[in-house]
Amino acid sequence: MPATSPIILHHFDESPFSEKVRVVFGLKDIAWTSVRISRIMPRPDLMPMTGGYRRTPVMQIGADIYCDTQCILRELQRRFPEPTLFPAGNQGIAWATAMWTDRSFFQNTVNLVFGSLADKVPQEFIADREKLRGARFDVAAMKAAIPQMRDQFRAHLQWIETQLGAGQKWMSGDRAGLCDVHAYMNVWYVRQNLPDADGMLAEFGSVRGWETRMRAIGHGHRSEMSTSAALDIAAAATPQTAIMADPNDPNGRKPGDRVEVMPDDYGKVKVAGEIVALSPQHIAIRRHDPRAGEVVVHFPRAGFLVLPA
Repeated sequence: MPATSPIILHHFDESPFSEKVRVVFGLKDIAWTSVRISRIMPRPDLMPMTGGYRRTPVMQIGADIYCDTQCILRELQRRFPEPTLFPAGNQGIAWATAMWTDRSFFQNTVNLVFGSLADKVPQEFIADREKLRGARFDVAAMKAAIPQMRDQFRAHLQWIETQLGAGQKWMSGDRAGLCDVHAYMNVWYVRQNLPDADGMLAEFGSVRGWETRMRAIGHGHRSEMSTSAALDIAAAATPQTAIMADPNDPNGRKPGDRVEVMPDDYGKVKVAGEIVALSPQHIAIRRHDPRAGEVVVHFPRAGFLVLPA
């Protein structure tokens, strides 16, 4: 059932990972509230809710805070099961597709986009992304690597073209689903940023038609809210996450344990709290903040580290 608290997405319009969630809002015809955050830090009204997690987007429902698109999309599917993200079944491979689209495909796409925009990237954006990555954001090297990045982007597009096959409209079924959402993110990002996107897609007729259909899905029913109003909602709400143990947790973790959670690739900010719920794909931790009050922050397991506090 839809939540009584609004579905709030903390995002910025240029964010490719946010586009994934916005498309799912469109697929499921969801009414949602947009909170536009800065592309770079600081984000003073969001950090009290996330405990320092700074990747985009973040979904908020009352005092429950969902980090990473894996976690966000899983929660949206749970709350709004129809129309399903799995029109032909294949849930396991659909979720696992994110490890392709969000990592190798995305890194290829980022290097291609910022290499192409190298001379136009603001210095403050570069400095912010170096902090996020924990490594140099070398747009000159990205620019030099454009020929290799175009080769690799073409290879990824060929995979989509092959999956679509002759006359097939969607990647896995008779309607758009999670595989389509994952793969579309990178095509959308190139389309938004590179004027020669048409040339890069020219040989892939099925991808071009699919991209047009994906764009037509829209973003559901969007309204706007300020960052401060969203923080006030969290402070006034009570987390709704039920305590849930995982009897097969390979490290014996259980509700009540103090842990720190962080991504394993970039944005490695540790968020500390007490476990409320955990499963093979999800961990939720309770934390307290002077401004946000008591919140429960949700993370996926794949791609994230859980460390003893």
